[in-house]
Amino acid sequence: MVASYTDLLGRRYRGRLDQDADDFIGFAIDGVKRMQALIDDLLQYARLTNEANVAKRPVDLSAVVDDVVRLYGPTIGETSAHVDREPLPTIPGSPTLLRQLFRNLIGNALKFRHPDRPPVVHIGALAKGDAWEVTIADNGIGVQPEFKVRIFAIFQRLHPRERYPGTGMGLTICKRIVEQHGGTIWVESAPDGGAAFHLTLRASPEAA
Repeated sequence: MVASYTDLLGRRYRGRLDQDADDFIGFAIDGVKRMQALIDDLLQYARLTNEANVAKRPVDLSAVVDDVVRLYGPTIGETSAHVDREPLPTIPGSPTLLRQLFRNLIGNALKFRHPDRPPVVHIGALAKGDAWEVTIADNGIGVQPEFKVRIFAIFQRLHPRERYPGTGMGLTICKRIVEQHGGTIWVESAPDGGAAFHLTLRASPEAA
């Protein structure tokens, strides 16, 4: 209701009052949008159930990544990005959660791009015993060493909202999804040298 009325107020009265009023209306609309995004992320985080309750079935990660890349097609075109992947395994898991996992990680790679070069994102996988280690590597702005653990905590933002929008929950959700699939997630990075997110996911008996 608040979102609807503030949007109506902005469309109906913008330009009919003074500049201060227009600014205040803009602040209200922006605040409501950010609150909506935060509530959506909180609800998604709350709905993530325990690992034992996640319905598992064979999921082709190559198909999942291809779907996510198609979803980001407009952003890839606008930024002249290059996204490629190696053949990825089929693992037991939740298709919905795994799609969200790669959507968040690939989306971050495109969002936190370096201002002086087009984004390059590479996704690969390596068998590690009874699991697969999947890597999403980019050439973006990277992560400061002291923030490599902090970025997975809830509500952690490392950059001004004006430059990089978001609620600070994306990687928290990624961590929860990976843990529900019996794995771990971590990042290797250097400032301005890009970031490589590594995550382990349990292999199916056939894939192993």
